[in-house]
Amino acid sequence: QVQVVESGGGLVQPGGSLRLSCAASGILFRRNSMGWYRQAPGKERELVAFISSGGSINYAESVQGRFTISRDNAKNTVYLQMNSLKPEDTAVYYCNYRESSHRNYWGKGTLVTVSS
Repeated sequence: QVQVVESGGGLVQPGGSLRLSCAASGILFRRNSMGWYRQAPGKERELVAFISSGGSINYAESVQGRFTISRDNAKNTVYLQMNSLKPEDTAVYYCNYRESSHRNYWGKGTLVTVSS
């Protein structure tokens, strides 16, 4: 079994920054991807960014240039540095750890609120 735990959400003013962290624990395989998704009220969950264990990265167009994803493979931890935050970034952010379609795990989510 794999456990995925996020931290770092909170309230921030427009234009501000936040850093999210996510740690995976349990029986993990070296080849995997970790990433962030978000779900705003009344909307479907959407991809924000993901990074493979080999370092390949993909960003949603809406966050390109503002958000940076990184990972520490030794700690099985992924980070999301969010800069120039906008009110439309308000959502619950979920961390995902994936090895395959059969081994795909989610955290419980952390709320990010961007408001003045």
